[in-house]
Amino acid sequence: MRALRGTKLGVLAVSAALALAACGSSGGSTTSSGATPAGGGSSSGGGTPTKTVKVGLAYDVGGRGDKSFNDLAAAGLEKAKASLKIATKELSAVQGESDAQKTDRLTLLAQTGYNPIVAVGFAYATALKKVAPLYPKVNFAIVDDNTIKAPNVEGLVFSENESSYLVGVAAALATKTKNLGFIGGVNTPLIQKFQAGYVAGAHAVDPKIKVQVAYISQAPDFSGFNDPAKAKVIAGGQYDNGADVVYHAAGGSGSGLFQAAVAKNKLAIGVDSDQYLGATAAQKPLILTSALKGVDTAVDNFIVNDANGKFKAGFTRFSLKDNGVGYATSNPKIKPYQAKIDEFKAKIIAGTIKVPETP
Repeated sequence: MRALRGTKLGVLAVSAALALAACGSSGGSTTSSGATPAGGGSSSGGGTPTKTVKVGLAYDVGGRGDKSFNDLAAAGLEKAKASLKIATKELSAVQGESDAQKTDRLTLLAQTGYNPIVAVGFAYATALKKVAPLYPKVNFAIVDDNTIKAPNVEGLVFSENESSYLVGVAAALATKTKNLGFIGGVNTPLIQKFQAGYVAGAHAVDPKIKVQVAYISQAPDFSGFNDPAKAKVIAGGQYDNGADVVYHAAGGSGSGLFQAAVAKNKLAIGVDSDQYLGATAAQKPLILTSALKGVDTAVDNFIVNDANGKFKAGFTRFSLKDNGVGYATSNPKIKPYQAKIDEFKAKIIAGTIKVPETP
């Protein structure tokens, strides 16, 4: 099993990255019980290679600056720079692009000597399946996918349903109307995991709670991850229909939810990073918590392990048990609910609660 390098909770590294510029299977590696908390922090490696490591990053739509999924990957790259001499090339997907364009992006990175290469998001899976066999000496990682069985590919996957369960508990404890909302970016099995965990967590507190569910776009249209305007409209509708807490799993679209929360003076829940930290002064009091996803930790570990000759094909899963996912506690409004949330967290870790992966 692959041990994870040290971090601390809070997604401080995401803030740093912003200053500089979201399904397991057999046969893969898994994270060890010594894994580090979701969300960022300092890191250290074993030996430090003296040569320059050329790291390529292929971001999903939105790239650096989305204050969520892509920025976490960028934060992982910045953390790796603390212990390695790194040269980087960072490229971003564009709205509505084809798999062929993703293939060209990964090919360009491999052809120009970048190794290792990180594909940020499951949308790169089809392209990576084509590119990886053509460059057997290049090691690749792909975030949120473990379907590629190749000797030079590692999948970095997460138990998003578990962190979503915890914020579902938080939402159920905070609601006054017994009416919640969920906004998914794109209707895919991955985002349905967020929905399933959130609804299960809310119903664990009160089975009578209503959860409104909406998706911004339907696969293969991935625009839902970068459409704040539509997210704002959907969120506004859910608030108008009685919801007083809405959770998004929609990447860059989440800013639209936060705008709606301010307009309606209702609570919102972020995703991936601690979105309270990068919020405006008006938004901060209304972002109750965020479901944390240690993409930064995963990317950092992949780069440093590869540089130290510890690349391992298969997949690494980041779960609640090893602090690979979690929930944010930056907003003081979450404090009254923490003890109860942590009770459910302990039961998930102990295996007493099995969190569903499908709605």
